[in-house]
Amino acid sequence: MLKKPETLFVLGYMLLPLLGLLSAIVGLTMILGGNKIGGIIVLVVVTQVFAFGAFFAVRARKAAVLEEMDRG
Repeated sequence: MLKKPETLFVLGYMLLPLLGLLSAIVGLTMILGGNKIGGIIVLVVVTQVFAFGAFFAVRARKAAVLEEMDRG
């Protein structure tokens, strides 16, 4: 399932960047609301997990597309 280019496209270009943006908004809201340590943790850890996940999904999609082209 996670080897299909269509699934990786949705993850890498749509879902994970959107979740990263939403977690960045939540982290900034937490910082501005007074919960500085929790907001920094959300910004540094959670947002970066989604950003790197999107990066790796895009790279995996590229490899899957190239593999399909070699077979086809």
